[in-house]
Parts: sequence; structure tokens; C-alpha cells
Amino acid sequence: MKHRFVQLLVLMASLAGCRNAEPAGNTPGSNLSAPVIKASFTHADKAVVDRYESAIQSFMERTFGTRGFNGSYLIAKDGEIISEAYLGYRDPVLKDSELQEHDAFHLASVSKTFTGMAVLKLWEEGRLSLEDELSKYFEKFPYKNITVKMLLNHRSGLPNYTNYLDVYGWDKKKLATNLDVLASLYKMKPPIQFTAGKRFNYCNTNYALLALIVEKVSGQSFPEYMEEKFFIPLQMNDTYVFRPEDASASLPSFEANNRRYGLEFMDLVYGDKNIYSTVRDMLKWDQALYSDSLFKPETLQAAFSGYSYEKSGTRNYGLGWRLTELKNGKKIVYHNGWWHGNNTVFIRLPEEKATIIMLGNRYNRNIYKAKQLCDMFGDYQQSNNLFQDMENEATVSVGGGTD
Repeated sequence: MKHRFVQLLVLMASLAGCRNAEPAGNTPGSNLSAPVIKASFTHADKAVVDRYESAIQSFMERTFGTRGFNGSYLIAKDGEIISEAYLGYRDPVLKDSELQEHDAFHLASVSKTFTGMAVLKLWEEGRLSLEDELSKYFEKFPYKNITVKMLLNHRSGLPNYTNYLDVYGWDKKKLATNLDVLASLYKMKPPIQFTAGKRFNYCNTNYALLALIVEKVSGQSFPEYMEEKFFIPLQMNDTYVFRPEDASASLPSFEANNRRYGLEFMDLVYGDKNIYSTVRDMLKWDQALYSDSLFKPETLQAAFSGYSYEKSGTRNYGLGWRLTELKNGKKIVYHNGWWHGNNTVFIRLPEEKATIIMLGNRYNRNIYKAKQLCDMFGDYQQSNNLFQDMENEATVSVGGGTD
């Protein structure tokens, strides 16, 4: 079980001056800036479960068939679990340890939902402006007129480090960090993709830099900030930001043919990826976004609004969130992820307060078809949608297509 219990106790002691296993929230002497939001898992009653069970099982059989699904999924309505399963093994080759509820998966780009909200929390507190230019945080930043907001909504025009590091001769024997990504922009000088603000282009560099901004503004490491602001208050006890010391214990990932991925040269960069979590912890995250105890309503409105309308279409991007905005007024707020063999889906339907979470650690692109499950809850027009986000995200655009 991947559980950062000891590390959480140490951090809590520094925050609250005690060694309690349960975080104490805003009690006297505590420095936690967000209250503990008590998590209680309740299952929907039988009538509600029966309403959706057949459609869920049909989807699983139709989508994964005999090849199966190695991972976990959870579907909830009004915060109550409708369906939850842990299928397969930590290692699908050895098959010596079945997946369980505390096994945390690499969220890949679903991590961006946390990074985006971390920046928005600092904005909400008046500690930064979304219109700040990057030169405010990175001295003599070599690309002009790029703002924090442009990083959040992928309109910066910056080159994607996951593409150019290798091309520009990065030594693959050296594990790159966020600071290395920043330094590479100064040293390698990869060309800007387009004038800042002109259009949308998904770029992992944006979120690697946002994690550095969080560190600079907060005075904490990114993992520490995320634990203090989100993971501890929300009792997300199985969620953490990956660090080198986690390599041996973290859940591995596999290609479709079961070849295991090892630690590779871009695997230490966080912000764009590298948060690990479970389906139950992600339900806690989902539910916290309905409460004004963590974010103000105007902050959530900013996060879930689209910013790229230069092309017509249903797809858009908010501030750390993908959006499907249908002509009938329905909106899907979600993010997908893909890193190595990890495929992840986190879908929120705010109107129905429904949640769809699917996390896999053996490559299976069919996981992204989870959006079809939205149609159980309303007229989301996804069941017959042939396009499903691959989340090879450097190539996925918004506007001008179906989603």
C-alpha cells in the first residue's frame, strides 16, 4: 500500500505542533490555511445503483472485452458511490498483488487540475495576479509578454519540453527537474510556437513552470504546498507528489504488451504530471470543488470557463481543466492523462453532480471512452462520439472538432 503516513505526520507536526494521525484543521496553533473537510464514503441506495448498473457493466464489457482493464474506477452521483471496482494487479506480469483501494496511480495530466487550482488559490489570496508576466518570477525570461493566465489556459506559445529536450541534445542519463526545464528555455532557446495569447496549444512546459511559480510565491516546495493546502485538509491520505525516494514503492506502469516502464529522464518534472492518487481520494477532490470552504465561487467560475474560442467547436480549455461545451447548454468539466503506461480520466458533471473516475497503469486507450458514461446522467451526446481524447496532449487542440 502506498501511503505516505509517516511523512504526513512529520509535516503535520511542523504545521500544527502535534503528532496526530488525523489532521486538526484550523484549531489553535495550526497553520493550515484550509479547514479539514471530513470525508465519508457513502454508497447510493439500491434503487439508484440499479438505475445505472446495467449501463456501467455494458460499457465495461463493450469497451474492454476479453483484454480486460488493469486499474480502478469509481462512478458517483451527489457524492455517493454508484459503482467502484479494482481490477487487475499492481504488476500484471507477476500477478502477485491484486489492486486495492489504497494503490495510488500516476494521474499523468490529471495532475494539472491540482496545479491549476494551486495557482488559483494563490490568486484568490492576492499573492499573485493572473496577468503577471513571467519575467516577474523568472529574471530575464527569454520569451516576452507571456502571463500566468496564458500558462494556465495553454495560450503561451511556449515549446513543449517533452518534445524538444531530446531533440536539443539533453543527456538522457540525467533526470531533468523543473529547474532544468526552466534553464533549458534559456540555454537551448527552442523557438516560440506562436505569438503569446494568439491561440491554444497544449504544452506541458506551461505547468512545469506553474509549479515553480507556486514554489516561488509560497516559499514551499511544490509537494509541501500541495500537502498543506489540499491533501491534508481533504484527508487525501493516499495522494502525493512523486519524488525520487518514491520510485521503488510507487505503482509501476506497463505497455499494452506488459513491458514495464522504468524511471526515465523526464520522470521527475511535476506540475504537468507526477501526482499519484486513488479513485476515492479523487472523489474527495471532486466533492471539495462543490464547497465554498476550499475555493470562492468566483475562483471556480474562472477555472471552469473556456478561453479559446478562435475556432468553433465543443472543445475548450479553462484554467487547468478541459471542457466540452455542448450547444444544448450542457458542460463536461474533465481532464485526461497519459504518461508511459498510465491512462487516466477524471470527469465532473457539475449540473448533475456526477463524477466518473478511471485510472489504469497498463496502457489502454479505451479508457478515454469513459466520457460515453456521461450519457447516463443527461443529454451529453457522447455515446456515438467517435472522437475520444487520446491525451497525447501536445497534439490535441480545442475548437473545430467533436469531443
